[in-house]
Amino acid sequence: MIYKFIKNHETLYSIEKMCKVLGIGLRSYYDWKSNSVSNRKQRAILIKKEIEIVYFIKKQRYGSPRIAVELNAKGIRVSRNTVAKYMRDLGFRSKLGRKFRTTTDSKHTHRIMENQLNREFRTTESSKVWVSDITYIDTKEGFLYLTTIIDLYDRKCIGWSISNGMSAEETTLAAWRMAVKNRDIVKGLIFHSDRGVQYACEKFANTLNSYKVITRSMSRKGNCWDNAVAESFFKTLKSEQLYGNKLVSKEQMKMDLFEYIEIWYNRERRHSAIGNLTIEEFWKQKSNLKNVA
Repeated sequence: MIYKFIKNHETLYSIEKMCKVLGIGLRSYYDWKSNSVSNRKQRAILIKKEIEIVYFIKKQRYGSPRIAVELNAKGIRVSRNTVAKYMRDLGFRSKLGRKFRTTTDSKHTHRIMENQLNREFRTTESSKVWVSDITYIDTKEGFLYLTTIIDLYDRKCIGWSISNGMSAEETTLAAWRMAVKNRDIVKGLIFHSDRGVQYACEKFANTLNSYKVITRSMSRKGNCWDNAVAESFFKTLKSEQLYGNKLVSKEQMKMDLFEYIEIWYNRERRHSAIGNLTIEEFWKQKSNLKNVA
């Protein structure tokens, strides 16, 4: 378009001369330019409004990459950099994490398993690798303990438990029972955790060994990166759900954690590990590809 050509070369040539050579009226060019700027401003206003809607619907949990994906999914073509710029203009930022203390008690005499996972955090099938961890949650009435089991295939939290204590029955075994209700166990399943007593104790070990098709795996001593996905889940949860909020009762916290895991994380949240899709979208995509094949 001639008008755009003139605008793109304003710093190199005289506007008046370009208009004359290209047969464009000077007034016509300036009228076009004024409307063009106005249209850009209107688009920016609309995009900022959409960013604001997504930002608060997602409870301030999304940064620019996931908001950009949400907008593009709605048919609003916009880059992550543009979203980041507009978020700065609006004063929006995703909730940030902070360091939290470990709950792992590895000072015990139970058998420690080799690290079979070896930081291979991607798998091509469901129920090939499950990872698990335990963390503390602060409330007005003291600590609760959250245990989770995540399938690396789709990053879904398939089993979890909230407890007042740290026994294996309350933590790992309770989460395990939920996991096996939600997902079938297949031959060769690797179950990876840290070296905590809740995972190493005979009660939990015997439960897993009774299936005879599960390979147990544990992180190396003092190496949190060996269980990075499980650690990342807790960091994300504490960033998006807990930090910056007032302490609540244990009862309220249990409801908040249920909402976060079952409604938000497992259904609505976009996961970078599966292409910034929700878990539901991920399975639909796999199903469509299978049908095409």
